Amino acid sequence: MAGMGGLPGDRARRTELARMIRVDHAGEYGAKRIYQGQLAVLGRGRQGDKVVDLIRHMQAQEQVHLDTFAAMIAQRRVRPTALLPFWHLAGFALGAATALLGERAAMACTVAVEEAIDEHYAAQAASLGEDEAELRGVIERFREEELEHRDIGLAHEAEQAPAYRLLSAAIKAGCRVAIAASERV
Repeated sequence: MAGMGGLPGDRARRTELARMIRVDHAGEYGAKRIYQGQLAVLGRGRQGDKVVDLIRHMQAQEQVHLDTFAAMIAQRRVRPTALLPFWHLAGFALGAATALLGERAAMACTVAVEEAIDEHYAAQAASLGEDEAELRGVIERFREEELEHRDIGLAHEAEQAPAYRLLSAAIKAGCRVAIAASERV
């Protein structure tokens, strides 16, 4: 692995890969829960609504991401984060709370989360060598989809949400804390 050093089978290297898979699994779980929270608020009685349909589309992609990392957790025998019960509640609460502020705030949440994840996935992909080309490819493919989600949020007036800059900064900071915690715990 470029950037991580070590040889195949090296304990430090295995630890870094396990952290990577653990945090990505946790992040995709949290993203799915955010969309579930948004849909619980915005999705009631709004079949065929464009924004609700977009949120469902993004949630479906997050489910594919989650399923992929769940399979890696099992295949590589990586311990999932012990924080999943917390992310279960926190993700749903974040999604529901931003949706209660309106569609623009829900989209602002999506933009902030996806920008934090873009940064995170870019760093991960850059750290992986040819021996982890498959994992790097998965991360790069999912990163593209996360950027699609960000672009959907921007196209749906995320930046016009109340207190956008403050909301965005708070969510991004929360994402960074969640990333650091989920890698280790």
